[in-house]
Amino acid sequence: MAGSLDYVKICDSCPSGDGWGPSVTTETTLDGVPYAPFSKGDKLGRMADWTAEGKDRERGGRTQYNRNFRDQQVYGSSHAVTFNAPPAEDESTFSVVSNARDSTKSRYGRGAVFTRGRGARGGARTDARGGRAAGPGARQAGGRQGYGGYERGGRGGGRGGSGRRFGWRDYDKPARNRDASINIKGDWGLLEEIDFNRLGKLNLETDDGEDLEDYGFLYYYDRSYDKQPVKGAEKKLTALDRAAYNVTTSSDPIIQELADKDEATIFATDTILSMLMCSTRSVYPWDIVITRQGNKIFLDKRDNASLDMVTVNENAIDAPLDAADGGRETINQPGALAEEATYINHNFVNQVVTESETAKANMANANPFYNASEDTDPPASRAYKYRRFDLSTNDEEPVYLVVRTEVDAVQKNAINGEDQHMTIRALNEFDSRAQGSGGALDWRAKLVSQRGAVVATEMKNNSCKLARWTVQSILSKSDIMKIGFVSRVNPRSNDKHVILGVIGWKPRDFANQMNLSLSNGWGIVRTIADMCLKHEGGDGKFVLLKDPNKSILRLYDVPAGSLDEDEEDEEEDGEDGEENDE
Repeated sequence: MAGSLDYVKICDSCPSGDGWGPSVTTETTLDGVPYAPFSKGDKLGRMADWTAEGKDRERGGRTQYNRNFRDQQVYGSSHAVTFNAPPAEDESTFSVVSNARDSTKSRYGRGAVFTRGRGARGGARTDARGGRAAGPGARQAGGRQGYGGYERGGRGGGRGGSGRRFGWRDYDKPARNRDASINIKGDWGLLEEIDFNRLGKLNLETDDGEDLEDYGFLYYYDRSYDKQPVKGAEKKLTALDRAAYNVTTSSDPIIQELADKDEATIFATDTILSMLMCSTRSVYPWDIVITRQGNKIFLDKRDNASLDMVTVNENAIDAPLDAADGGRETINQPGALAEEATYINHNFVNQVVTESETAKANMANANPFYNASEDTDPPASRAYKYRRFDLSTNDEEPVYLVVRTEVDAVQKNAINGEDQHMTIRALNEFDSRAQGSGGALDWRAKLVSQRGAVVATEMKNNSCKLARWTVQSILSKSDIMKIGFVSRVNPRSNDKHVILGVIGWKPRDFANQMNLSLSNGWGIVRTIADMCLKHEGGDGKFVLLKDPNKSILRLYDVPAGSLDEDEEDEEEDGEDGEENDE
């Protein structure tokens, strides 16, 4: 058998070359030495790493591209399996026991650690929409330092430190539960429930209105308040006893005369009408009493209602807290701040005018509410203008609205010398560092140098209040709206204030800056009026209520005498409180 083998053929069948196996190509060798392919972008660390393949680089399903991972990007690391030896069967059960203490820290909970510097992406910057975390001590654009968390300031909330800083302490805070502005009884019938999204889609174009009658008089505005005061020499707010009136619609004798003449279908005051037109911006609860008499609608307010109070930081993300919600300082709670703001507005209007019997603008008629024999205080500078607006949608069914508007002062036009009517209001600062300030800037330091930022912050924190003031100015056809900036002398005391400055705007321009739509407001008024007029129950009373905790308006049908009983109960409670005080 050996003789039958042809060794020459066997040798010829062997592959060419010195070695056995497949032929060697130049694609996987360098000077005859095999190597693993790599990318030119790989970081040069170690020449080879056969242990990196088994490491877990996945955390939460996402690769952590941090500094430690970049050090492991070595030549051939992704192809290290090429040189791996076949694993033994018992290697899967092998583990290394370490005596070192695990220093891994929890991300949330007590002792939570917030990273800083290069390790935290965006640790030293905040996103324009407030979506990224801010590292501890990260310098905000507005000069405020805040700890890590999330800036939820809405549009531009992350800039200027103006947004609320939500961190690990706030994720489980309970929602605030506010009480309704009026007690809802069981015999009240719910007619309609409208959310703010539906209200925001209403639209009704109207004219600029026409003047019917005007009453009262106006003093001239003191232009010295427009000048920036010297630091440390600001004018103090002085309490002046002047007779000012805020009579509801049904109690106004002039409106009753106009109703008897069938001048309009809907009657209201500017305080009530502005709240209804700006209802989609409101947060705090309120209510309006609607009376239907035949084909006429009267929008009224209850005595001592919340509509008469001036709110503070109602729209701030971190609004002032009540005592039940954890408010610590009594003077910085919503009720105390509203009383302080109302007091400031009443006295500020009287202080910034020059009282002179020889230099004042008299309206065609005297003040209808002032009685010299009963009122000991002199009347305040106030003009009442009764104006009519056309809310008709067609010529067949005309619908008109009469509103009593108010003007606070008058000034001479610097160009032509004509009288310009103006409304005067005041914003108040309580403590820029306290809870509920809404990230407001320090007015004493920033009102002159960063006036735009101060005003923008107030537009965000007091959107509803400023919108109401603007609507009232437009309804009265005022030429100028003056807004004063009043601050506490001492943040710990709410009884002494100083005037830091006064800024004036044209009401229409200010409305455009706030993105305020008057046509939307007129659409809301017409819609609510139609609901009451089309109700099958005939004459009666309705209550329009803002839900205390939701963005919803509810319209109730109130039985006769139900609201009168509530008013009597409130009067009895007030008398009992006075007796207890004595």
